[in-house]
Amino acid sequence: MKILLGHKYFYPRSGAEKSFLQTVEILKKNGHKVSIFSMRHPRNFASEYDKFFVNNVDYDDKNALHSIHYAVKLLYSLHARRRIEALIRQERPDIAHLNNIYHQVSPSIIHSLKKWRIPIVMTLRDYKLVCASYSMFAGSGACEACKNEKYYHCVLKKCVKDSRLKSFLNTLEMYFHHSLLHIYNKIDVFISPSQFLKAKTREMGFKGHIEYLPNFVQVDEYQPRFDWQERSIVYFGRLSKEKGLVTLLKAMQGLPDIKLKIIGEGPLRGLLEQETKDLKLKNVGFLGYKNKDELNEEIKKSMFVVLPSEWYENNPRTIIEGFALGKPAVGARIGGIPELIRDNETGLLFEPGNVEDLKQKIEMQAADSDKIKQMGKNAWQFVEQELNEQKHYAGLMKIYEQARTHK
Repeated sequence: MKILLGHKYFYPRSGAEKSFLQTVEILKKNGHKVSIFSMRHPRNFASEYDKFFVNNVDYDDKNALHSIHYAVKLLYSLHARRRIEALIRQERPDIAHLNNIYHQVSPSIIHSLKKWRIPIVMTLRDYKLVCASYSMFAGSGACEACKNEKYYHCVLKKCVKDSRLKSFLNTLEMYFHHSLLHIYNKIDVFISPSQFLKAKTREMGFKGHIEYLPNFVQVDEYQPRFDWQERSIVYFGRLSKEKGLVTLLKAMQGLPDIKLKIIGEGPLRGLLEQETKDLKLKNVGFLGYKNKDELNEEIKKSMFVVLPSEWYENNPRTIIEGFALGKPAVGARIGGIPELIRDNETGLLFEPGNVEDLKQKIEMQAADSDKIKQMGKNAWQFVEQELNEQKHYAGLMKIYEQARTHK
């Protein structure tokens, strides 16, 4: 089968990109001809299809934001349509599988795919179909104000990076794509990696056909270690407000014999480092970006991973990859996290934003060595049995077939 895969980044920027790149690999491994449509970027992997990629644009650039050209491109990109149609003419794909295409690539390419009568599958990596800011997070917690297409709340709350202008553009984009063009109605099947995202998207008013298919790991690429070399715990991922990292730092007070390693980069790093100084924490280290092998070694040295998110997480790779390395997790009881962390089996859950509850769960899990090992083994078995590539591939093929026979 010839499959066109679309995503706005072609390098492992975050969990969404890792999942996208794994999809590329699993399809190639199973003999499919895979073509890529993405955005040019200095960190991209090499690709024979990069001549078709859309030009790079950074919407965090203030000059770009104030440019009429980029504002129009955010809403609808003829440039993207021309590029993908050139790729279609060359490859003649049997099906298209889109991921995050918003903004930098543009959903305008959906019209091109339908023009060429190509079935379309789209994986939902976040809540962009129902939330102008994608995260359903505003202020200091989960937000559902945009329910039933009331996207104007994004402007009122300045949800997009606390900017009225950015929030207005995202709000305009939502009304244009959903209320005027109804462009996402042209997708044949949507994929949700979590049952929570599927249900919440429905609850927010979205009516498209959604199938559940969780993320996966290539189990043979991970060597689990059920013991540990140091009394440490690990957070790895993006350093941003919705991840609950300030709550985590406050929970580390009074736990001097447990070290917290924070791995990753993001806009909140400076604030978090200052918070660490203000709280006089000596047991917290910021390790920055680590490549896959370095990251895995840090995780294997630790007791368990922690994910203190305060937004509706989808199907977080932080937990899945920790499980694959034999590590249980402490995570917030929110979004899709409880679908992975089975309380007292593969880790412990706490109430999101609750410093004392998080502190208690970290202490409780760290206090029982045998329990850590057993939960780590349970976590690894869960990944091996439920989140392996063979099961994912079989599910993906069924969804592709649904899209190809959709009327």
